[in-house]
Amino acid sequence: MDKDIKNFRNYDKLTEDAKRVKDTYYEMHTKQTHEFAKSQRAKYGPGIIGEYTVLEMLDLVAGLVDESDPDTSLPNDIHMYQTAERIREAYPDKPWFALVGLIHDLGKIMALKGEPQWAVVGDIFITGCQPSPSIVFGNDSFKDNPDTADERYNTLHGVYQPHCGLENVVTSWGHDEYMYQVLTRNKVDLPDEGLYMIRFHSLYPWHHHQDYSHLTNERDAQMLPWVQKFSSFDLYSKNETIPDIPTIKPFYESLIEQYCPGKLLW
Repeated sequence: MDKDIKNFRNYDKLTEDAKRVKDTYYEMHTKQTHEFAKSQRAKYGPGIIGEYTVLEMLDLVAGLVDESDPDTSLPNDIHMYQTAERIREAYPDKPWFALVGLIHDLGKIMALKGEPQWAVVGDIFITGCQPSPSIVFGNDSFKDNPDTADERYNTLHGVYQPHCGLENVVTSWGHDEYMYQVLTRNKVDLPDEGLYMIRFHSLYPWHHHQDYSHLTNERDAQMLPWVQKFSSFDLYSKNETIPDIPTIKPFYESLIEQYCPGKLLW
């Protein structure tokens, strides 16, 4: 049975077992500075993890459990298939959309290659300016982040010009930006809507709470409905019903062959 929508992303009533969620976010909001986010982009820009096919990467992330997620403790590969199948059912005429559902969390491979989860998972935010008021666990979780005491970064616009656009900001480092880098580095032929979904699906303050309107531009406004559509599938597909992966896998293998065949540089 599907979970009631009101019970998703409930960070106020975490069980003791889910203390890991709060700990992950507090560490993230303490250590994810503007300089750290920029340094991670430079570090992973050349593709340091190596060459793998998408199917190989799906196998590698199988079993990874996201420590920031209060809604599921299922391994990440199951969640990705759940998301993809929901999209496939709703948009049978847009196979690329289902593929986005399948690959959107593959960037979490970084957590299996030495990165702590606070630098990989969870909601992202824009560094280099004031934290969004709607961010998970609020401003208290940023109290030990040195950027909050830095006059360059602690104002509304920080280092950015008004309405500069999301493509010109530096978000906290995580699997979203990393996977976007992988796709663009390898010239994967997805539409802009799909790339936006990958890059900003964890930017909940923007697509869920309408924050950062002082930084977004017209292109962001055009892409917002697509990211919101994707977010609903990503979030509300989380349940205990596990897809029959051997049965559906050939369909996704054909999409991978069509859109991102062979080995990619990760």
